[in-house]
Amino acid sequence: MTASRTPPPAEELRGAGLRVTAARVALLETVRAGDHLDVEAIASGVRDRVGHISLQAVYEALHALTAARLIRRIEPAGSPARFEGRVGDNHHHVVCRSCGAVADVDCAVGDAPCLHASDDHGFSIDEAEVTYWGLCPECSTALSS
Repeated sequence: MTASRTPPPAEELRGAGLRVTAARVALLETVRAGDHLDVEAIASGVRDRVGHISLQAVYEALHALTAARLIRRIEPAGSPARFEGRVGDNHHHVVCRSCGAVADVDCAVGDAPCLHASDDHGFSIDEAEVTYWGLCPECSTALSS
């Protein structure tokens, strides 16, 4: 049995019909190496890899990679947009009300029961977005001390 390998970012960009640029490769690598990063953190990571890049170019690349489903955009209420490299599954998120930390939460056990809406209004549902809210361990500890 052969282990599956993740194709290099340039190959993924080409496969998605996107032009391969150093900035797009660096952006894809930055998002995948990070943990639910906001635009400023992504821009900083891209600059560390390729030098100067405008914030507008970062936004444009994020839009293109999100549209191609190479990265995922999440927007917890009251927070700036964040981006992650985990795509292609139906996972959800838990967000700390105090510090804004975000973590992935796998869908409920079984065959994605969260995709069975009580009333689908005729829609063909293929994804559900659930956000759990609470306090992360660090903020819970700080609050109780």
